[in-house]
Amino acid sequence: MKLTLPVFLIRTFLVLLLAAAALPATAAPALDGLWKGPLTVPGGQLEVVFRLVSLTDGSYFATLDVPLQKVSQLSVTVELKGDTVIFAAEEAGSSFVGRLAPDGKQIEGQWQQPGLHSPLTLSFAAPAINTAPKARLTPPYREEEVAYANDAENLRLAGMLTIPAGPGPFPAVVLLSGAGPHDREGTVGGYAMMGVLGDYLTRRGIAVLRFDDRGVGGSTGELAQATTASLVSDVQASLNYLRTRSEINLGQIGVIGHGEGGNVALLAAAQPLPPAFVVTLAAYGVPGSELAVQQEKARLRSLGFADAQVDLSTKRQQNMFEVIRNTPDGAQARGIVANLLRQIYTGTGNEAVEASAAAFTSPRYRYFLDFNPVQQLPQVKCPVLLLNGTADVQVAPEPNLEGLSRGLRNSQSVTSKKLLGVNHLFQPSYAEWPIVNGKRQGNFSPAAQEIIRSWIVAHTAPAK
Repeated sequence: MKLTLPVFLIRTFLVLLLAAAALPATAAPALDGLWKGPLTVPGGQLEVVFRLVSLTDGSYFATLDVPLQKVSQLSVTVELKGDTVIFAAEEAGSSFVGRLAPDGKQIEGQWQQPGLHSPLTLSFAAPAINTAPKARLTPPYREEEVAYANDAENLRLAGMLTIPAGPGPFPAVVLLSGAGPHDREGTVGGYAMMGVLGDYLTRRGIAVLRFDDRGVGGSTGELAQATTASLVSDVQASLNYLRTRSEINLGQIGVIGHGEGGNVALLAAAQPLPPAFVVTLAAYGVPGSELAVQQEKARLRSLGFADAQVDLSTKRQQNMFEVIRNTPDGAQARGIVANLLRQIYTGTGNEAVEASAAAFTSPRYRYFLDFNPVQQLPQVKCPVLLLNGTADVQVAPEPNLEGLSRGLRNSQSVTSKKLLGVNHLFQPSYAEWPIVNGKRQGNFSPAAQEIIRSWIVAHTAPAK
């Protein structure tokens, strides 16, 4: 997800703190589509695939896939300076700096990550165009465009409320997407995680509110400046809106959050006027700095690096974290981190180094390093369902489920499940993907959908 943080680092998480929103471009060529190329690594080659979608403010939403490593939808920032293109997956400590060919069909440059500096040529592939008629069957429930205010942050949220057929009142959920800018459907590539889950639940008697992230679609605000804690006010505004609706059972309004959204949901449950229940999908349960180190180790080992190389890289990473934490002055910290990166990534262009240093020393990333997701969990009293997939290489299930479960010791009930073969986007194993137009297409795990539905029903059913 739906991807979020795999054998590379945590999508779901650093992604969340590094801001998946692309950097603004000025008078730059359109890059919408897929950029693919073979990356030479110890032992062979890996195909890397960048997917770029232009946003209305002139920037890009971009992701990275490395299919052979099961890396999917890793957040990427994009910077364009003339014909120079910089793709940076800061959460993975990786970047690509190249020059766009005059015909706009290739980008030739260098890939850089800890322990690897390799030439890479990316070739352009236009995004697939669906020529089929845009027919859509009317769903067996009511859809309503809605908008409401988040007074705490002085912004407006826009989304869709879907209400089951029948008189109601119905239990309801607010859906929260993972890190990075998403529309109300939670769309990543061609996969609408929140749209699929929302449809499934509404057809089965649960009303669903899903909304555009800040600065996306009809919502105002700027997501890149928001921390996990500040996003709690979006949840509270959404819950308050549902409480004004006569079709909704006021005592049965919960929150389902993916990745960072799961942690936001838990923080909201620790505040006054909490939701009636929370479902987390691949939320993280260890401090950000610890999670970053775990992911760096997993990434390097997946590439075949020896233990000594892994230890050296993670030690450098921890040293950089200490610099960031102990240097409150932003400009000074940025300069020190840039020098550290130059020593590690010799030969990398100055523009890429400066962009990475700025991201690592941003207020958003500083917050990530110090944020402990379990600190406020003892204040959570409502029932909680914790879900992670065994194929999630962005937020590993064991340490994160264990951390959250321990922190939720005061909850009415905590159910924790590991879903076999499910990845970070809550898609089942590749063999279970449906075939659409001759190609396999990722879908939300049917088993996960039913677990979510049945758990909500069990916790909203009238007491006997």
